[in-house]
Amino acid sequence: MSPVLRVAPAAPHDAAAYFRASLAFHTDVSDVAAALAADGAPDFVVLDTRSTEAWDQGHVPGALHLPTALVAEQAERLLDRDVPLVTYCWGPACNGATRAALALAELGYRVKEMLGGFEYWVREGFAYDTREGRRSASVDGLTAPLGADDCGC
Repeated sequence: MSPVLRVAPAAPHDAAAYFRASLAFHTDVSDVAAALAADGAPDFVVLDTRSTEAWDQGHVPGALHLPTALVAEQAERLLDRDVPLVTYCWGPACNGATRAALALAELGYRVKEMLGGFEYWVREGFAYDTREGRRSASVDGLTAPLGADDCGC
């Protein structure tokens, strides 16, 4: 038996429940970028949970800045509980956005985490703001198809 199937796949109804739940907790950079680019105001707020130094280095345009360590003390003043939040940090190897999402949920906010974080925002070629102004990088062909509007997911 292959290592893949040493532990059998979940029953379809269990798998469906798991993946449905996962989508309730996560979104990805492409979906966030598409929603921010659509006509009209987005129906959520993007929240950068990194340090001020990281924020200055680059952040998603239109995002609010609230470092994870300051969520408990500043969320009430900065955020509306009626508007869902999408948190992000550096990338897949950083759990700051997860910790911020947990703190926000415990305070009564509806929240999702943006998978890939700022790293994948940049790698997928989306524009970002820095202290010096707007920038963008070339699309990394390992994270997004070159010359296509989206990945077709």
